[in-house]
Formats: sequence, structure tokens, C-alpha cells
Amino acid sequence: MLTKDQAVCIRVCDYSETSQIATFFARATGKVGAIAKGSKRLKSPFGGTIEVFSRGRIVFSHSTDETLATLTEFEQQPAFASLAKNLFAMNCCLFGVELLNNLTKDYDPHPELFDNFLQFLRNTGEMQEAGGKQPATITLLILFQLTLLKEVGLQPILNACANCKTSIEHRASSIEFYFSSSANGLICRDCEAAFPDKIKVAGSAAACLANLKLLTEASEKTLNEIERVLIYHFTEILHRRPIMAKYILQP
Repeated sequence: MLTKDQAVCIRVCDYSETSQIATFFARATGKVGAIAKGSKRLKSPFGGTIEVFSRGRIVFSHSTDETLATLTEFEQQPAFASLAKNLFAMNCCLFGVELLNNLTKDYDPHPELFDNFLQFLRNTGEMQEAGGKQPATITLLILFQLTLLKEVGLQPILNACANCKTSIEHRASSIEFYFSSSANGLICRDCEAAFPDKIKVAGSAAACLANLKLLTEASEKTLNEIERVLIYHFTEILHRRPIMAKYILQP
């Protein structure tokens, strides 16, 4: 049985001298691992070698007793070329891909997440074309990471203390908070002693997390602190530090 879908390539590796194994994130199907036979040949049936971030319509066959699907068609649009103009932007997108790959399951569709992921890649690429700066790029990454957590059912509590439910938004700018992965959210000073896994969060960063509209006006220091919190949280969720994290926040 053939399945047709719109997809983005999120991982690819060589399988043989002429073929590749590609992982796609597809809108209606979810994550799909497929063998692309002959993709590395000069006259590839897929319009050339498949690359990460390439996107388009795919057709594949799969049965329940197969580990990998077989890619039969890929109307491949090139990867977002503008990302290559800025190493930090490229690393942010690769970090997003890594998290997407690790937090989604095969054949578990998330159409809204697919749309958001494609928009994240597009916006990041367009920002580089317009000469966007690093803080704007990390803002896009933060928003995508929070969308990812929401779509996979791991949305953290950010507008109130995850323990006592005290509102954060109207107090955060002047009060120190904490973030705890075990509590799955921000923790106020009165509750922090009960959560040994916590890390500190400055009031300005907590305010931005409680009201994401503030991100566009946040300082680079605040954005980096928010990203540090998210990297900590993903590390706890995955039980290991994401590989690309070291390229996002410099020690």
C-alpha cells in the first residue's frame, strides 16, 4: 500500500554506495524512516541526493513487518539555502531537528507541529536573508521548543508556580523563581525547597516565559537564560544532554 504525504527530511545517512536511509517528519503520518534506493546515483529518482531540511511530497510503502518503509517518490524541494549563511542559525535548526526526532514516535501524526516546524525553518531562513541577529534567531528557537513540548504532551507550567499555583506573570519581573523538571514548570521561592532538581530563573526570564509576547523585547542575556532552562529541561526529559546543545549556548 502506498502512502502520500507532505514531509521534511530530519535525518539522513548512507546505506550503500547508491542508497540512503532518510527519516521524514510528515504532516499526516508523523515520523517515517525509509530507505531511498538509488538516491545517490547521478540520475536519482528523487531529483538528487536527499538532504536534511529538504521538503516536499513523498510517496512510500510500508507494512507492519518492515522496520523501514521504502521511499518510491520524493518531489524534493531544496533545503533552506539561507540557513547555510549563518552557522548559529543552522545549529539552532539542527537542534530543533534533534529534539523533534527524539520526542516524537514513528507514525504518530502531529499536523500542527509539522506546520510549526516548517514555519520555524522558513522564518529562521528568512531572518538570515534579512540580516537577522542572534537574539532574534534564539527567540524563534525558544518558541519552537515550547510548541514542541506542548504538541507532545509535555507542556510546562509557566504562568504560575507549578506547586502552589501562585500567579507569576504580574510578579516575575522583580522576584526570583526556579524551574524544576520534576514539577514540570516554574517554582516560586516558597516552594523551591521541595524540589532539589531546581535551577534558578531570574525574574526577567520568568516574566518572558509567563508572557511570551515579552520575548521580542528581551535582552540577549535573558534569552540565553531561557534557553539554558530549556536545555536543562530537555536533558532531564531525554536523560541525556542533547548533542546540539553545546553549539547553542557557549560555556
